[in-house]
Amino acid sequence: MIRYLAVLAVGYVLGTKAGRRRYEQIAGTYKAVTESPAAKAVIDAGRRRIADRVSPDAPMVTLSEIDRGTTVIGPEAVPKGRQR
Repeated sequence: MIRYLAVLAVGYVLGTKAGRRRYEQIAGTYKAVTESPAAKAVIDAGRRRIADRVSPDAPMVTLSEIDRGTTVIGPEAVPKGRQR
């Protein structure tokens, strides 16, 4: 019984070390890829496109300028074929 528990303990320790190393390897690769400027630009552009598609709000457009500091904006009319 003690041998069985010892083998389980050794297996657990070795397995967690190997698992942790692999996790660190995957996490390091992910950070290296996502922190590059080119990848950030692609990710941000993709997020903006998705947000624009799923946004329940109509895009806002300038209707008129009251004075130099104040502008009135309103929702853009969505054509009938392009309902969200």
